[in-house]
Amino acid sequence: MSDMQTPEDDSPRVARGDRAVTVGTLRDSGSPLEGRIDVAAASPAPGKSDSRSAARKSAPGPRERGKKQPQRLDLNLALAATADLQGAIPPDETPAGSIPASLATPPAGTPVRFRGKGFVTYPHRWVGLVVFVALLLFVEWGARAGYISNLTVPRPTDVIAAFWELWQSGMFLTHLAPSLTRLVVGASLGVGLGIATGLLIGLFSLARAGLVPLVAALFPIPKIALLPLFVIWFGIDEASKYALIAFGTFTPTVVATYGAVDNVDRTLIRMGQSFGLRWHTIVGSIVLPGAMPGILSGLRISLSIAIILLVAAEMLGAQYGIGAYILQAGSLYDLERLFVGVAILSILGVAISALIGTLERKMLSWRV
Repeated sequence: MSDMQTPEDDSPRVARGDRAVTVGTLRDSGSPLEGRIDVAAASPAPGKSDSRSAARKSAPGPRERGKKQPQRLDLNLALAATADLQGAIPPDETPAGSIPASLATPPAGTPVRFRGKGFVTYPHRWVGLVVFVALLLFVEWGARAGYISNLTVPRPTDVIAAFWELWQSGMFLTHLAPSLTRLVVGASLGVGLGIATGLLIGLFSLARAGLVPLVAALFPIPKIALLPLFVIWFGIDEASKYALIAFGTFTPTVVATYGAVDNVDRTLIRMGQSFGLRWHTIVGSIVLPGAMPGILSGLRISLSIAIILLVAAEMLGAQYGIGAYILQAGSLYDLERLFVGVAILSILGVAISALIGTLERKMLSWRV
């Protein structure tokens, strides 16, 4: 470092206790990133010398033994490491001894660009549709080329033609309306009772002790296996179908609701108690908003189960409905009509998922 210059005699001195630090200015040596600050132990500040400073002078400590030069803090390594992280800094754009513009702290209020991009979802509206259309085209090509038998999977164009025939005959709404009525009534009963029961379990320890074992016993029972029992109890009409759908959506909604209540941050609840909030205010302002993501996630699963149970209920003693339409097509081995019914159920599931997604955007707008 022959081109480095030592600090001038008139360099500023900063007194700290009984020591004075001589701060040298950065000297340019060909690169804006090259420079050193010499920090040297100077003589005691005037008026601060005593016996302790004299003893330290006469008896150097173990850290000071063998030192012939003042301690140096090399800025080259720090600035070079930071430059590697932020990107190369052109040497002709930054004056010597100053902080590069890319390393300077932005002013208050300036938005900081998020570089991590981890766990951040972006809307890609047309990707799902492109994948679905590509799958249909592949099946159509395979069926026309003979790789896929028409007795196994019909051509998508034939399925579309069968759907158009069902629409023109007016039987589409005849089958869809009863199915929607059964789904809405049964799922509303099951989801409503499930959310209420889940909140009771999550908020009251006595209800938890009494209801959790009951829910754990009912949850693994196959709901379709109870359909004959519901027919005996409620008859073969609409009541048995409502009861089956309600019972099938009840238990998963209960489990999802009290699990969501348990996952609410207890620190927020204690903070509300510390501020003297009342019980109903804590439940309405902290517990319910915190549990709503888990409740809506459980609602997706419950309504999917409701569609499955709807088809099962309509296959027994129902004249009209999507399940009855699928059963009739299967009995006649009419694969085109059967796949029309399956497609209608699939579209119904997508519509329900989109509805829940809309609720999430409206009710969970506080989430980042």
